[in-house]
Amino acid sequence: MRKRDLAVVTGASSGIGFELARCAAQDGCDVVLVADEHEIRTAAAALEDGGSDVTAIEADLGTEHGVAILWQEIADRHVDYFAANAGRGLGGAFLDQDWEEIEAVIHTNVTGSTALLHRATKKMRDQGEGRILITGAIAGEVPGAFRAVYNATTAYLDTLSWGIREELKDDGVTVTCLMPGPTDTEFFDRAQMDDTPVGQDHGKADPAKVARAGWDAMKRGSSGVTPGFMNKLQRQLTGVIPDTVLARVHRNLAEPRGAGNG
Repeated sequence: MRKRDLAVVTGASSGIGFELARCAAQDGCDVVLVADEHEIRTAAAALEDGGSDVTAIEADLGTEHGVAILWQEIADRHVDYFAANAGRGLGGAFLDQDWEEIEAVIHTNVTGSTALLHRATKKMRDQGEGRILITGAIAGEVPGAFRAVYNATTAYLDTLSWGIREELKDDGVTVTCLMPGPTDTEFFDRAQMDDTPVGQDHGKADPAKVARAGWDAMKRGSSGVTPGFMNKLQRQLTGVIPDTVLARVHRNLAEPRGAGNG
């Protein structure tokens, strides 16, 4: 008989992913943490004091091999919660970005996430129960000037979440989309956006609060959650403001300072 629920959290070495894993451990779950860097082991060690069985997996989920490594660990286990949080960002003008970097964003955010979600949703449907959390972004609703590929991939994740949710509504499985705005994580440094207005903004959201909002919404079986009043307001405005205006606003936030482009 299972003694603890099992939570799987991808992209869990830091930021929102680590805080989601912390939420799982605080709720008494055993946790499988995944990331493509050595720091995942440090993250796992930080969660072990609470008595949870914590497993760290270092794997690049933007590759078939990385997906296979994770799935080998959990294929024969009952998975109660699956948080698809792994993602890559990339700032800068589309034509200035290296193709290899663009490809890595697509492979992680779209291809790898979809491969894992296809397996996780089937597993949970066969179990007859399960909770899934997909980390998308408000950015998915905004034309992403100077972050075009990243915003496009989050739009994909947002709509994928809602589509899967509808398909699984009679199978005991819920899918929740977490759509944060700018959050105080390593995202902007890794996305090469430290020299942008949004990257330098000191008012970004607390990742612990974002993660808790997402975790609680997932446990309730909600369709989605957008933490923060201003982020909720932005979601409402995207439905009425023309895309050309939204793109310009996004440019003002994401264009590197001193770029001299318009």
